Amino acid sequence: MNKIITLSVFLFFLTNSVFAQKNEDVLMTIDDQPVLASEFKRVYLKNLDLVLEESQKSVDGYLKLFVDYKLKVAEAYSQGFDQSDTYKKDFSKYEEQLSRNYIFEDKVTSELAKEAFERNLEEIEASHILIMVNYDAVPRDTLAAFNKIKGIRDRALKEDFTALARETSEEPGIEKSGGNLGYFTAFALVYPFETAAYATEVGEVSEIIRTQFGYHIIKVHDRRMKEPEITVSHIMISTKEGTSSYVPEARIGELYVLLEQGDLFESLAKQYSDDKNSGKNGGRIKRFSKGDLRSSVFEEAAYKLENPGDISKPIKTEFGWHIIRLEEKHPLPTYEEKREILERRVKEGSRSKIVTQAVKVKIKEKFGFVNGTGYSPYFDTYVGDEVVKSRWVYDTIPASENKKMFTIGDRDFYFDDFARFIQKRQYTSKRYISRITLMTDFYDEFETLQLKTYFREKLELENEEYAGIISEYRDGLLIFDVMGKNVWRKAKKDSVGQLQYFEDHKLKYRWKQRVDVEILATTIEDVVNELEKLMKEGKTGKEIKGLLNKDNKVNVLLTKGVFEIGRSELPSGFLPNMGVSKIYTENESFIIINVKEITPPGPKTFEEIKGRVLSDYQTFIEEQWMEQLRAKYKVEINKKTLKKLKKELNS
Repeated sequence: MNKIITLSVFLFFLTNSVFAQKNEDVLMTIDDQPVLASEFKRVYLKNLDLVLEESQKSVDGYLKLFVDYKLKVAEAYSQGFDQSDTYKKDFSKYEEQLSRNYIFEDKVTSELAKEAFERNLEEIEASHILIMVNYDAVPRDTLAAFNKIKGIRDRALKEDFTALARETSEEPGIEKSGGNLGYFTAFALVYPFETAAYATEVGEVSEIIRTQFGYHIIKVHDRRMKEPEITVSHIMISTKEGTSSYVPEARIGELYVLLEQGDLFESLAKQYSDDKNSGKNGGRIKRFSKGDLRSSVFEEAAYKLENPGDISKPIKTEFGWHIIRLEEKHPLPTYEEKREILERRVKEGSRSKIVTQAVKVKIKEKFGFVNGTGYSPYFDTYVGDEVVKSRWVYDTIPASENKKMFTIGDRDFYFDDFARFIQKRQYTSKRYISRITLMTDFYDEFETLQLKTYFREKLELENEEYAGIISEYRDGLLIFDVMGKNVWRKAKKDSVGQLQYFEDHKLKYRWKQRVDVEILATTIEDVVNELEKLMKEGKTGKEIKGLLNKDNKVNVLLTKGVFEIGRSELPSGFLPNMGVSKIYTENESFIIINVKEITPPGPKTFEEIKGRVLSDYQTFIEEQWMEQLRAKYKVEINKKTLKKLKKELNS
């Protein structure tokens, strides 16, 4: 289960941060531990719109939710979940990710984002030739690879680049691609390669560049302005098995014919599209550019539409069949509109190394950094070649030799700290050939890690926003674990308890009235009377389709199945009577229903309702557990502070 998604249920309250340790009003105590009014006020104002029940929107009502939340947090600490390896790993990962947003707020990020924005205005088509050499290859191999690519570049200035690439390039799949990379913009390729491509004119061959893959030369074939974002609407018929009673390809074909006959795109999307999120908006989806969607087939079809209102023929993607209509071509966005996204991509991509080096300088300047002995030459002999094969074993460094490597702020780091880092890091490192390169990389990582760790620790003391968010996540993670043990897994394992709960609450689990129906719909007013006549004559839905859908025209659509009253397949206001119904009008369609069987309301079996029973049983278990927590912990409310708080919040 994705903990990040599930935790959103619990990230509902911010717990006390270090900034709350001021002389403020205490709203309540839990076993003598203070909870400040400022904390309650903050979360109350933040989450008021998320509270569904009106009774809980008052201060008194919300306070009950808040107390229960704090009790769960207290119990999580009581049961030691904050000491589990899983918790520590998950929290550390989130802490590292979150702090990046604060560590990387510097000039370098902004400069790289602006550079990427300018590059993204233009697409480049290029080919390349690659001579592979490991990042940490020995000098002899590196020189051999360089001399080889140098000779190839001399030939590339005179010969056909594609033929030369097929002859000399070591890129996988070169026979098929000929080295051609197609069109690309910023972030599509590693930064050094991208930079060289954008610095090369059309028809020219770049200088030799080095990436983690080896040595490259690039030939630029074309430059063109990037196409703008577009907005489209679509009608989708899913090809997922078991989702419909009709053939998806046939249904999309019918819908396409209806569009050609003049039916409204929005109405058909609302009525028939299996993409319910866009369907309710007439099929409209969020604006996008090439590369944004998970289906390149969909994108290509959408970008082939030239004018707003143009409609594609049915196309098939991995998600189903689609008909696409172009709504709008948007002007290219400004830098300010894209700034946040660009800066995030800078932090996450290969450019982050540039930013990291700048950030290290920033942290050193902020807190102070003093070099000590350094790791060389001691570690040049202390760590043997076996580290390259992840076999180096660390014992101890004698106290007399355990020199100080560097100091950050008020904290010193010694040889022993670095040795322990190497011992652990070697097992997760990429494949190295050179021990010297490995040690250089490991030291850089170690220094970076300690600088960022020190920064994060100070950040929680100095930045109130960060402290609040990290505290929120910390407690949410603990609640996820304590609820898992005491409620969710407990209820899930208790099959006897689930069955007993079902027996005790059978009246909750009943079918509404159900109907076995054939639903026939048309958007053509001239057809509806003939449709009604045929249905009253006893024709089946299949027979009626054969009679009314002629000459490649789709006049009626058929849907059949067993549905509970109130289901979206049935028109609003539908009255369940045997036989042919009256004509209903919905979403500009005329709908007639042939009711073949009516099943009265009745009890559901345990197997039919098992998922809902489990959910209800978990709620029941949680209520019992909360009663135990309320009895276990002493909660005292400061009535004077509460009264003052109500006055401030007008509640």
